[in-house]
Amino acid sequence: MSADVVGMALLLLGLVLVVAKLVRLRSRWCQRLFLPSSIIGGFLALLLGPEILGRIAGAFGYDGWGDGGMFGSQILEVWSTLPGLLISVVFATLFLGERIPNPKDAAKLVGPQMSFGVALGAGQYVIGLLLAILLLAPLFDIDPMAGALIEISFEGGHGTAAGMRDAMAANGFPEGADLALGLATVGVVSGIVIGVGVINWAVRRGHTVFLKGDAQTSVEEQRGLYLKDEQHPAATMTVRPSSVEPLAIHFSIVAVAILIGHVMLSALRGIEEALWKDDVELFAHVPLFPLAMLGGVVVQLAIDRLDRTGIVDRLMMLRIQGLALDLLIISALATLSIQAIADQLGPFLLLAGVGIAWNVLALVYIARRIIPRYWFERGIGDFGQSMGVTATGLILMRVADPEAKSPAFEAFGYKQLLFEPFFGGGLITAASIPLISQFGPEPFLLAMAALLVFALATGLLYFGKQRAEPSGKP
Repeated sequence: MSADVVGMALLLLGLVLVVAKLVRLRSRWCQRLFLPSSIIGGFLALLLGPEILGRIAGAFGYDGWGDGGMFGSQILEVWSTLPGLLISVVFATLFLGERIPNPKDAAKLVGPQMSFGVALGAGQYVIGLLLAILLLAPLFDIDPMAGALIEISFEGGHGTAAGMRDAMAANGFPEGADLALGLATVGVVSGIVIGVGVINWAVRRGHTVFLKGDAQTSVEEQRGLYLKDEQHPAATMTVRPSSVEPLAIHFSIVAVAILIGHVMLSALRGIEEALWKDDVELFAHVPLFPLAMLGGVVVQLAIDRLDRTGIVDRLMMLRIQGLALDLLIISALATLSIQAIADQLGPFLLLAGVGIAWNVLALVYIARRIIPRYWFERGIGDFGQSMGVTATGLILMRVADPEAKSPAFEAFGYKQLLFEPFFGGGLITAASIPLISQFGPEPFLLAMAALLVFALATGLLYFGKQRAEPSGKP
């Protein structure tokens, strides 16, 4: 693969993203659903690729677009490798530029939030694996590893689903990545649609502390723009460009975090190969991105201890993360296999339906009994995240608490520091497919069921007893 092809593939991703943003600006339907431009762009690229345009052209006797659609097979080959690379950038930046909080400061808010978040994540494994064992495997002859796809896709989102492609293929479940990407798309869209509907239900039932009318957002917010007087800097200049470009030094810090993760993973694989490879092979199939996240934590801890000038800017890290995630989503959706989803349409619909039902029931019936104060404003964020991406949770929290008067955003942020290393693309997510492949679904199901029971017990019997005052305020 020549460097020119790689460069052209990146340029075409930029072109697709620009067209997608124009679609978002013009399409009221996309605005109402708060569809990110990257997802719109991914579907545009999929439409123009071999899976749709190529098949349509082939039906009319033209086979020139059969291999790569309008983009060509070499461009699609580059795009197909990007998600596995970019997901490490996304996860390495999760904690960079954000001071790791003192455990005592975070404990008061994070307890009930963590119990609810873990219950959501572990519950997705439990219901998915039960569905796979009792129905999908005997009825559709699908691998029980499909039971892990709800958490990988809904809690993890497009990035995690794409990042797990190699692990699924290595464990004999290659169609799982396409099913996961399809489920992630269902999760993002239904997360916004159902989330806004649940907010309006909560307003009518009096469950929201601050919203007293219909949940509405501004036209500019729906279009994905800032008004001129609302615009603010995307990042802060922490170093002088005469010495080094600020974006370049931040990219270098991300690179160090990923390299530390790579060393960690190589060491774990070496230990495994030396000690127990003949009995179980786990780290050989664990992708790099959860270790890249831990590498980011290591780098940030060093920065907290040594940096006195504030050289790392959180907003700059978010811009790097956002760029990587947008390109990842477009390239992943552009190379999605529709045929794989069509071949497993029954399991796909069942997994999507069961996953959505669990998340809604958990928000409506469990959150209020675990989170004693501002349960809806805080629970809706975890619901949104559990449907695909953290941004969905933030959007829904913004709708439910427009002026951020509740501790929802702070509690959500603290919870992420403890939650992300394990679920939604963390170590448990990364290890789920190899563990199920090596030992079967039952041991992993029992482990997640025990974790679910523990999360519910601590939430319901301890945190849930700390009741709020009648007003809903502390």
